[in-house]
Amino acid sequence: MAKDDSETEAAPADGAPKKGIVGKITGLLFGSMLKMIITGGVLLLLLGGGGAGYYFFFMGADEPAPGEEAADEPYVPIVAPTVAFYDIPDIIVNIQTVDGTPAYLKLGLSLELKHAEDKPGLQAVMPRVVDQFQSYLRELRMDDLKGSAGVLRLKEELLRRINVAAQPYKIQDVLLKEMIVQ
Repeated sequence: MAKDDSETEAAPADGAPKKGIVGKITGLLFGSMLKMIITGGVLLLLLGGGGAGYYFFFMGADEPAPGEEAADEPYVPIVAPTVAFYDIPDIIVNIQTVDGTPAYLKLGLSLELKHAEDKPGLQAVMPRVVDQFQSYLRELRMDDLKGSAGVLRLKEELLRRINVAAQPYKIQDVLLKEMIVQ
């Protein structure tokens, strides 16, 4: 029997298998697996290179090692700020309530001054300061003093009023030593 010419043309001369369904599937599997391995390797290199670059460029290169001093920066000793404090005598006032029952506010305050030399001058204007505080505090209601926001508003208003009453002296801050509401 003679072979068909179509059969001899279908088989390659070099002995490679036919490209059928099995050949296509194995080509897809091995081809996509190879692509995944290469992609994974490239991603690993990029992440590793990015992490190493971040470490070398941004992680503490400017800071000296523990126990070492920076050679180019001179040592500057820590000095206490030049502030002074002036204690105001306790202030007791009655405050308004919704139902008219008596309520009292007791404040212990300390004033932060920029210079200690301002203390004698502040002592001379202290009656004016206490008068400003008394007139403001008597108008307060119980709800005005509730919470940290109420205390902050109280301190801001007292600071504003004392800086007006104690002109030309400048008060930096009003510090609460004691605040009792009964």
